[in-house]
Amino acid sequence: MVDSGTSSPLVQRRRLRTELRKARNEKGLTQQQTATALDWSLSKINRIEKPSTSISTTDLRALLQLYDVTDRARIDELETLAKAARKRPWWTAYRDLAPKALLELIDYEYVGSSIRQYETRVIPGILQTEEYARSVLKIFYEDGPAAQLSALIALRLKRKELLDLVDMPSFRFILDEAAIQRVVGGESVMREQLHYLIEVAGKPNVQMEVVPFSAGLLPGTHDPFEIIEFADADADDVVFLESSHGDIVSDSKDLTEKYLQAFEHVGKAALDERSTVAYLTKIANGMK
Repeated sequence: MVDSGTSSPLVQRRRLRTELRKARNEKGLTQQQTATALDWSLSKINRIEKPSTSISTTDLRALLQLYDVTDRARIDELETLAKAARKRPWWTAYRDLAPKALLELIDYEYVGSSIRQYETRVIPGILQTEEYARSVLKIFYEDGPAAQLSALIALRLKRKELLDLVDMPSFRFILDEAAIQRVVGGESVMREQLHYLIEVAGKPNVQMEVVPFSAGLLPGTHDPFEIIEFADADADDVVFLESSHGDIVSDSKDLTEKYLQAFEHVGKAALDERSTVAYLTKIANGMK
């Protein structure tokens, strides 16, 4: 197993968000009233109460004073959380090269307890071999500089460590048959990729299934998506949506529930795990 090295600052940001919302509600203030009292914009309060944003010590102290939080132990605890939340995990080194939504997704993945992903076109990034990833990224970033391509490949390979962390989440991957049948990078690259999928399918925390063409066209499956659930009961689950119009990370409960239902619906049409591995093996053995 691989150790993550450091806990994601997202853990601290989510805890801090919960505590600040609790303190504001205890004071009986709305976000607008808080913004007006501190002469801040409403958008600033919105950002502070989202787990994707950190907060300065100065702003934190201003909020706690407004909320009448005077207990020294609680103040020290929240300031410690805020300081830890500002630390930068390894993936922030790619912030100038990788899409913002992807880095936000990775941030959530490292603190998730369960990850479910449905893919329609290509093998999911976290499951890609180096040569498969290179072939895909060359197409998606054909006009980008060589340095960006190399960085994105490195990011994709580094992200795979999540599959083997000590406190690893559980994974369930459902792949449309199109992602399996589409030959990316040539047959040798694809064969290696399929063998890697078979290897990953054997991990105790991974469930992998394929939806065959014979299942027909299913509702809610026009674009890839990923759902991340958290062990913390106070944490909102998130959904990551991929589309040609841009990727989105959302913690909307209604949206997350919609895609959870879509995932379960697709799962009923998928081959079981044993049949999936047999199918992957058959395709891989048929390639040169």
